[in-house]
Amino acid sequence: MLDRMAHGTVHAVSALVTDVPARRRLDWRTPVRWFGLLCLMGAAFFAGYVAWLLWGTGLQTQRAQDALRPAIEGQIANPRPPSEGPKPGSPVIPGSAYGVIRIPRIGLDMVVVQGTDYTSLKSGPGHYVDTADPWDGTGRVGIAGHRTTYLHPFFNLDRVRPGDTIQLLTGFGTYTYAVTRNFVLPEATAGVVLRQTSRPTLVLTTCNPKYASSQRLIVEADLTRSPT
Repeated sequence: MLDRMAHGTVHAVSALVTDVPARRRLDWRTPVRWFGLLCLMGAAFFAGYVAWLLWGTGLQTQRAQDALRPAIEGQIANPRPPSEGPKPGSPVIPGSAYGVIRIPRIGLDMVVVQGTDYTSLKSGPGHYVDTADPWDGTGRVGIAGHRTTYLHPFFNLDRVRPGDTIQLLTGFGTYTYAVTRNFVLPEATAGVVLRQTSRPTLVLTTCNPKYASSQRLIVEADLTRSPT
C-alpha cells in the first residue's frame, strides 16, 4: 500500500510539474494573440483610411462637381464679352465655379473653382486667385489640382506633351492654349512658376511624384486662341 501511495504521489507531483510550464505557455500566448489582433485591426484601419483617401474623397468631389456644373455651363453657353470680366483684384468667393478645364490628351473635363486652399480643392482644380484671368489679355493664369485624391484631376498630367491643347471655358469666352513645357521642380522653389508674364500664358501645378509631395509637376502653355 505504501508503494502504491508513493507511486501515486510521484504521479501527482509529476502532473503538477508538467502543468506549470503549460500554464506558463498559455500566459505567454495570450498577450501575443492580443498583440496580433491589434496589429490586424490597425492594418484594417490603415487600409480603410488609404481607400478613403484614394477613392472615398472622389465621391465628395463628384458631388461638388455635379452641383457646380449646371450654372457654369449656362454661363459658358451664353458668354459675356471679355471686357466685362472681373478686373484684377476683384473680390472672389473661394470654392465658387470659375470655368471648365479640358485637356483632351488625358480626357480631363472638370469644373475649376476659385481658390487653392484645402477646402476649395476638395471641389476640383482651383484657380490661384493672385494670378491673371484668361480674359485679362495678359499675364499668367495659374491652376492647381490634386494628383491622387479628390477625384485626382491631374493624375495623368505627366502625360501631357508640348503642342497639346488645353481649353479654359468661362462665362467670358473660351480660351485655347498650346502646351510648351512639362517639367518638375522641388516643392520649395516651385512658386516661381506663378510669376506673371507679359504675354497671356497658363500654368498647371500638382504634386509629384504620385502619392508624394516633395516636388511639383508643372505644365506651361501659351494662349493660341481667344474670343473675338
